Amino acid sequence: MRPQIVLFGDSITEQSFRSGGWGAALADTYSRKADIVNRGFGGYNTRWALFLLHHLFPLRLLLLQPYFLEQMMQRFWEELVQGSMCQLMNTRRIFGEWFNILRLLQECCSTMLIVLITPPPVDEEGRKEYARALYGEKAMKLPERTNETAGLYAEKCVELARELDLPSINLWSKMQEMDGWQKKFLRDGLHLTEDGNAVVYQEVVRVFSETWLPASKMPYDFPHHSEIDPENPGKAFQQQCLGV
Repeated sequence: MRPQIVLFGDSITEQSFRSGGWGAALADTYSRKADIVNRGFGGYNTRWALFLLHHLFPLRLLLLQPYFLEQMMQRFWEELVQGSMCQLMNTRRIFGEWFNILRLLQECCSTMLIVLITPPPVDEEGRKEYARALYGEKAMKLPERTNETAGLYAEKCVELARELDLPSINLWSKMQEMDGWQKKFLRDGLHLTEDGNAVVYQEVVRVFSETWLPASKMPYDFPHHSEIDPENPGKAFQQQCLGV
């Protein structure tokens, strides 16, 4: 049975299999070595996502096979309300819930690799431009998301990963290292351009390579065609399938 790399998150995850997407690139890199499973749910927040977990990661399956879980924690910060005290309280609640969930997954399957990825930065002017293009004069004057809030969530995500001894990818910081990141990496102030997708892909591959999931060292699920003897093909399949 092939191992699975499960992409769990929001619309950025859901769209990752589009042309030029980071999920599609992962599927190509891990072709015949691992199945890339897209479980992105656009528009969902943290509370809604919690209802899905026992469907996506049933405990009976966790005990039967190693899941490689790439935990895409992106737009689940939507429910964080603007305003310092309320925002802080919601942040604590959300990450308290995630702490319990991730700890449970760790206890159920010690072979699971969990990688936490922060939200990317938000181009607030890009969000306003996008809203004006859609709604004209009816568009909101202020962006519905702020880069400051995304940064707060990214910081807490990295802290959570550190507390649970998990690898993490800080997209919020990584993307802002480049001048002009607003238009280079984001097409509407929030969702990724092809260059933005490339950043996510490169960072995920880097983390996988630094742990124990480099594609170059993973075996094919079935024999490579060069290993199959045309006169006796069954031998190669017997060795691989039966572990001889």
